[in-house]
Amino acid sequence: MDVDLNGLTLAYIGDAYYELKVRMYLIDKKLTHVNDLHKQAIRFSSGTAQAKIMTYLIDSSKITEDEIDLFKRGRNASGPGRKNIDAKTYHLATGFETLIGSLYLNQQSRADELIQCGINYIEKGDFNGKNS
Repeated sequence: MDVDLNGLTLAYIGDAYYELKVRMYLIDKKLTHVNDLHKQAIRFSSGTAQAKIMTYLIDSSKITEDEIDLFKRGRNASGPGRKNIDAKTYHLATGFETLIGSLYLNQQSRADELIQCGINYIEKGDFNGKNS
């Protein structure tokens, strides 16, 4: 796949892949009611949750300098944000999605590794993951 995709296109792919992996994780946990699945998915895939994961990955040195560059590529392209989330959180979340999108296209096992790291982080955390 073309690695010269812009940051927002990579974020689009990353968002879809991350959401799929989260949904598969929840189904593997034997959640079967759609309402429960949706509520749980929000814990992992809201902009707030993605921003917290990205901050954790950076602060704990779990990502490489090249991966930080990919993150910045999306963060810097993300524009003004959305009404339901502050700009800083939106930029972090978009950067996370860009990182996952690029890794999915080029190093899927690494994308999966970081996604699992993020899932583990959210599972251990005490925040609700809702957009604020």
